[in-house]
Amino acid sequence: MTLAVDERCDVLVVGSGGAGMSAAIAAAGTGAGVVVATKSALGASNTGRAQGGIQSAVGSDDSVDSHFEDTFAAGHGRARPELVRALVGDGPDAVAWLDALGVGFSRENGGYRLVRCGGATRRRLLQAGERTGAEMVRSLRAAVRAAGVRVLEAAPLRSLEPGAEGWLARLSGEKRGEARSVAARTVVLAAGGGLAGEAAALGLESTNHPDATPEVLRMALDLGAQGVEVDSWQRHPTGSVWPEQLAGYALPETTRSYGATLHDAAGERFVDEMAPRDVVAQGILDAVAAGRGVTAPNGRAAVWLDTAAIDRENGAGFTADRLAYVHNRYLKAGVDITRERVLVHPVLHYRNGGLLIDERGATTVEGLFAAGEIAGGVHGTNRLMGNSLLDTVVYGRRAGRAAGEAAR
Repeated sequence: MTLAVDERCDVLVVGSGGAGMSAAIAAAGTGAGVVVATKSALGASNTGRAQGGIQSAVGSDDSVDSHFEDTFAAGHGRARPELVRALVGDGPDAVAWLDALGVGFSRENGGYRLVRCGGATRRRLLQAGERTGAEMVRSLRAAVRAAGVRVLEAAPLRSLEPGAEGWLARLSGEKRGEARSVAARTVVLAAGGGLAGEAAALGLESTNHPDATPEVLRMALDLGAQGVEVDSWQRHPTGSVWPEQLAGYALPETTRSYGATLHDAAGERFVDEMAPRDVVAQGILDAVAAGRGVTAPNGRAAVWLDTAAIDRENGAGFTADRLAYVHNRYLKAGVDITRERVLVHPVLHYRNGGLLIDERGATTVEGLFAAGEIAGGVHGTNRLMGNSLLDTVVYGRRAGRAAGEAAR
């Protein structure tokens, strides 16, 4: 049955996290008419939950070649080199673009404040305070509105099929049981990797926003789009286990960058805390499996993260300044991370693979583009911390621009 068309556009963007909003802005910049369809509110996404920061080779001692090598090594050589090269090559411009949009990157000594994170050989991580993703969402949301993009909120994608003019999307309407359809010449999928849904189906916790469910990824695969490393999922090494109200919350990578150390039940360190995420996560899992873990008050297995080491190494007040959000969350739960260790265990965090794309963000299906966590080939089988926010901007902009040009 052919659906009646409620509205038409040149480019339909599905999803409104960092990738979706970047794509919408870029597509509008080509002169295309753009509609964004999002499951709940504009900007509600995993992007807004990203605390750590964004990697880009902007330091005087850094280079895009070094960023490439770190990214390719962290992904175990499974990423597509041309996609990694585009990611890191666009990095400095992506940061400059975000800066121009108003993202308040932290600064020191007349330049960006840079931190070295796990798996990186240089100080490359930029931060906007300690909630970089939320700051990006704020600035991108304003830019989307300013670009005149039409935004359909509370409009999850229900179906997508080829149409006479390109694509026909069926969306949920504003009222329960209501539906609406949008005809678009091209489509950018930026609906995330869906690990909240995957975790729920398995009875596990994840760090993901509740909207992060995998139905859009599955639709694209059913349409014939090629996937790559789709079943490669990353665990964040330091998911909180206790107190109960913080279970599943991920303590950011920067806790370890600033000096927090991991210990087993005997107090012994057992892994290089600055190794790539999968190495650290596996080290914790191995320690627990070997009987060296700690049993939390809720009966769950864990190891110790010695967050008090941060102030011991950097001086009193450092944690309260650089990690104020983390510090305050734990204080509200009755734990002072400047004086006490915390219990952690790996938690599902990120889909490393997804829909195979080229450097333009095009999938293997004509007229269908993808960006952000729903896309694959950029990170191999393990993503380097800080590259996800960079990915959303670099490939969001590339996919949006290519989709806009293809639709014109």
